[in-house]
Amino acid sequence: MANYVLVRSKVRDFSEWKAEYDNHLPSRDAAQLSEKYLLRSTEDQNEVVILFEAADMDKAKAFTASDDLREAMQKSGVVDKPDIYFLND
Repeated sequence: MANYVLVRSKVRDFSEWKAEYDNHLPSRDAAQLSEKYLLRSTEDQNEVVILFEAADMDKAKAFTASDDLREAMQKSGVVDKPDIYFLND
């Protein structure tokens, strides 16, 4: 069974957000999250949906609740409270 984390959020400016998102890769790697899809809404290019495969769901949940992620989201320009879903097949 595979585990996934789906995140939907709005950002102030996609280009600025993407640069900070890319810089945060080591933290996602440490949480054993592997990006499968990074998508943008066709109606609002600043609405982002990301699907990650999670090798360890406990690490994924800890990562999504971490101060590190909260600070990274603030720095990158996330402007709403992201929707986060923990999924499996």
